[in-house]
Amino acid sequence: MSKNLYIAAMEPRAGKSLVALGVMELLSRRLNRIGFFRPIIPDGKPDNSIQLIRDRYGLDIPVEAMYGCRHGEAQRMVAAGQYNTLLKNIFGKYKALEGRCKFVLCEGTDFTGAASAFEFDFNADVANNLACPVLGVVSGRDKSSQQIGEEIAFARESFQSHGCTILSIIANRVSPGSVPTLVEQLKDNTVDVLPEEPLLSNPTVGDVASDLGCEILQGDPERLNREVLDIKIAAMNLPHFLDHIGDGSLVITPGDRSDVILGSLAAAVSDAYPNISGLLLTGGMTVEPQVRRLIGGSEKIAPIPIIAVQADTYTTALQAAAVRAALAASNERKIATALGLFETHLNIPEFEDRIALVRSTRVTPIMFEYELIERAKSNRRHIVLPEGREERILRAGEILLRRQVVDITMLGNPADIRQKISSFGLNLDGVNIIDPLTSDLVDVYADTYYQMRRHKGISREMAWDTMTDASYFGTMMVHRGTAHGMVSGTIHTTGDTIRPALQIIRTRPGCSIVSSVFLMCLADRVLVYGDCAVNPDPTAEQLADIAVSSAETAQIYGIEPRVAMCSYSTGDSGRGTDVDKVREATRLARDRRPDLKIEGPIQYDAAVDAGVARTKMPDSEVAGRATVFIFPDLNTGNNLYKAVQRSANAVAIGPILQGLNRPVNDLSRGATISDIINTVAITAIQAQATEG
Repeated sequence: MSKNLYIAAMEPRAGKSLVALGVMELLSRRLNRIGFFRPIIPDGKPDNSIQLIRDRYGLDIPVEAMYGCRHGEAQRMVAAGQYNTLLKNIFGKYKALEGRCKFVLCEGTDFTGAASAFEFDFNADVANNLACPVLGVVSGRDKSSQQIGEEIAFARESFQSHGCTILSIIANRVSPGSVPTLVEQLKDNTVDVLPEEPLLSNPTVGDVASDLGCEILQGDPERLNREVLDIKIAAMNLPHFLDHIGDGSLVITPGDRSDVILGSLAAAVSDAYPNISGLLLTGGMTVEPQVRRLIGGSEKIAPIPIIAVQADTYTTALQAAAVRAALAASNERKIATALGLFETHLNIPEFEDRIALVRSTRVTPIMFEYELIERAKSNRRHIVLPEGREERILRAGEILLRRQVVDITMLGNPADIRQKISSFGLNLDGVNIIDPLTSDLVDVYADTYYQMRRHKGISREMAWDTMTDASYFGTMMVHRGTAHGMVSGTIHTTGDTIRPALQIIRTRPGCSIVSSVFLMCLADRVLVYGDCAVNPDPTAEQLADIAVSSAETAQIYGIEPRVAMCSYSTGDSGRGTDVDKVREATRLARDRRPDLKIEGPIQYDAAVDAGVARTKMPDSEVAGRATVFIFPDLNTGNNLYKAVQRSANAVAIGPILQGLNRPVNDLSRGATISDIINTVAITAIQAQATEG
């Protein structure tokens, strides 16, 4: 069953709160532990949607856990170029809520204070990163059936162009007379139509009071639920003003206009005049005591809501006119109307089935990186970092310790490292620091290394000198089980990292070669590319080992391996030394692991594009659906991963070394703090898998 849903409007005032209420009502009948989440809420006041859902359905969830951030904070982050950080923050808060719920209903942003195009893109990005199917809401207000049909088509195309999984589209606020025509015109069971309902379209006196921060001078909660059908500013003398009021008018007047106040209230109880919705007094002026006493002494007049603000009449009128209708948990009349509309005009059983069945299959970089961290945290491993003096390592180490991802040992002079920690303003409480030059372990490690390498002419003195090198010392920690894995490379070469691993940890049984893969996080999925960093020109036998190792690596990170052995031709269409090597490697890999789905030789387009695959390899289980790509040599692999990384704006995590008995991973010397964190998490997960 699906576990979440994202409601996104295409424009302001489309009525997505009504849709959210209707969906929540359906879910509450079938499930318990339902959550509600909004990515961004307004500044400085409670969010109406959160209040409505939380109060009506008795959600035992703190308000702070039900939204990502406030509007002002989001604006500042976007302006500072921190859009991805904003998405990550929202994702983190959502995942914390998701962990305590069986289903989370998300309601998108309100199209206030931002360009519509940006806000649509933002909602699509959030839905994709939360892996939510999208329920799009289109406004049919003041639009013809043809225009609404065009809006629905546009909404569908827009969501699809962003790679969203669409549950359905709801056309809301459609003119009641146009509903049958529109339903007949669409004939689409994934589109639903809801008519406009005036009761839901107009704000209440309570909505105005809440939005303007009014003081409520009188009026019980039920009276505050009166709809405001229009606004009248009392600037005329009373006799002339009375000619202009209507049913549901909110009368705005300065607080010192006793004549207007009394005249309006008298009109409210007179059969000769319309029934006003309430009085809004401006200027922060106190109603005269005599008038207060007169009002309070009449049971007929007293229920009329009277609210007051400090602002002047002009400003207040503008603000009141801008107030939008809202559904409130206290307004049972509006809620009943909204639910009645939703349940009458939707095919509820069919809609429930769609919610249960439709799921998003996207895996975004933010999702994948989050899962890496969470998996690493689930069974904390001990990782050694030989480059303890490097600032990026220290900053990454602080984050890893604060988030309790791994336990860490750093190698280097303790006084030097602690001085750097202090100078950078970091807190690495809990980090273990070892100096290979002075550690008691160096003698034991040197003896172990001597026994392993004496057949190569290594003396005890040479072994001792070797073990004072941080890379060798860290590798020996992993070999002897003092640490579960090692990450290095910000100031050391790939050779400095791999050489000790080959000498000490060595390749695992059945694998002839150490190789590497990159996890390529594209916009909607994660692919595995290998070998892109270690072996310049592997033989067919080595290429087969790389394919099997890469498939096993994919499985460790939750990626179903469908292996494409890439070449410049597909199937039997080409001949030549290079393609023959790939063909032989494919045969060997299939012999070694007949349980794996392996295809080759195959061109990249046939491996990744379903349309091309139908033409070139229509019967293949891999073509068009490949997740693991094995390249014939380092020149091809390294260039292709960098081309995809830059042109597709992909996140490339790696290189991840594979084929060793215990995990050691290499960083590029240009690695960012985020790269280091991801690589440490990857190494911890490899260690979890190695230890079963």
